[in-house]
Amino acid sequence: MEIHHRRLFSPILILLLLASFVVIFITLPSNLMRFIVDLKPPFSISLQNLRTKVSGEDDFLLAVEHAGHSNSTVTREVRKVIKSEEEKREEELARARDSMRKAALEDRRRNLTRSSTSRNDEYVTAEAVYHNPRLFYQSYLEMEKIFKVYVYPDGDLPIVHDGPCKDIYSIEGRFLNEIEYGVGKFRTNDPNAAHVYFLPFSVTWMVKYIYTPPSYNLTPLKQFVSDYVNVVSMRHPFWNRTHGADHFMLACHDWGPFASEGNPFLYNTSIRVLCNANTSEGFNPLKDVSLPEIYLYGGEVSPKLLTPPPDSAPRRYLAFFAGGLHGPIRPILLQHWKNKDSDIAVYEYLPKGIDYNSFMLNSKYCLCPSGHEVASPRIVESIYAECVPVILSSYYVLPFSDVLRWEGFSVQVDVSDIPRLKEILSAIPESKYRKLKNGVRAVRKHFTLNQPAKRFDVFHMILHSIWLRRLNIKLG
Repeated sequence: MEIHHRRLFSPILILLLLASFVVIFITLPSNLMRFIVDLKPPFSISLQNLRTKVSGEDDFLLAVEHAGHSNSTVTREVRKVIKSEEEKREEELARARDSMRKAALEDRRRNLTRSSTSRNDEYVTAEAVYHNPRLFYQSYLEMEKIFKVYVYPDGDLPIVHDGPCKDIYSIEGRFLNEIEYGVGKFRTNDPNAAHVYFLPFSVTWMVKYIYTPPSYNLTPLKQFVSDYVNVVSMRHPFWNRTHGADHFMLACHDWGPFASEGNPFLYNTSIRVLCNANTSEGFNPLKDVSLPEIYLYGGEVSPKLLTPPPDSAPRRYLAFFAGGLHGPIRPILLQHWKNKDSDIAVYEYLPKGIDYNSFMLNSKYCLCPSGHEVASPRIVESIYAECVPVILSSYYVLPFSDVLRWEGFSVQVDVSDIPRLKEILSAIPESKYRKLKNGVRAVRKHFTLNQPAKRFDVFHMILHSIWLRRLNIKLG
């Protein structure tokens, strides 16, 4: 009897299983994207291939098939969904590239036919401070037309979705605040419409909340980054499509590059927007972005720097610097120039009652040596004060240098030439100094923090740098 019961039950069980399969098959298309979102593909490809050509789509589909969905109809549906979105974005980017190429060719043609006497002062200044002013302007317009950024909603305050808006790392918080809560048109809530994806964690707040001083143990920072990327890759399909090549992080803290080591693809493949843009420590200017360091005392730029003196006002000092002795370059500077020459005002600490900003406003050149790391807030402070920056650094990729000709508004001096500083600066003719100062005035808008952000200001220049790097990524 027991055996007979089993024979009767088997066909019923088979019918139930078949019915369940039919229900799953019918409802699969509507639940397909949920399945993709929750999937973490178990595959990897070489970093070198990712650097030259990002082609995550086929690998992603292969992972779907390995997960048990080998049905050809399902595969075609997945391919169609992904391909249509990618094709739309890539067509937009292709049109932007074509428009930029035409602008570059037009600028070259005009340069060949324009006589030097017909060029006005405004164009001469633009030509001095931009590699190609027409190409930059066209690129900026194309960015304004189509560029969209998706900000991942994952993560909690204070380490995610927030950052410092005062003191030396203020650019972190100001960018986070503007991209998440500003009134600009670049952020999109539709991840399928995005060209890039922002990982909104703050390395400065990581150091504040999870680092144990003075251990110099950066493992907790790397672990946080690793965990965050893992969460993003499991909840959303976008990281896995490219292994993060169209994703970016932003950090001004010195330890930003080291925190990014928490995920090898973030470090080697993603766009890292960093103040510590040091090529000797892995910064790659082909994919990474140099972030200007802006020191906001109390959260605002000094009123004195907002209104520099007119051109006709004399500047008492040839060059000026005041700052601590940290790092390898500053001790050399102070050794040769501290209290050595009345024209080169070099201090470790300013005498009591003497104002730092007033010194900058009263100097022709402002010395900007690196400290422990390559970036220095003095560069932006110099630009605000219309004091020509003198860059004393090694391995530093200057901000926005894919657009700006820094030689048109700054002076770069090798560390080995620090003993000859006065000789080098004094040899610059007055006419060239005036051109450099005009260049400083021309680029000032690109380093200005506005709230809300304005066209061509530092927020938009950061986005434009990310935009240029996204233009070089092809998804398949």
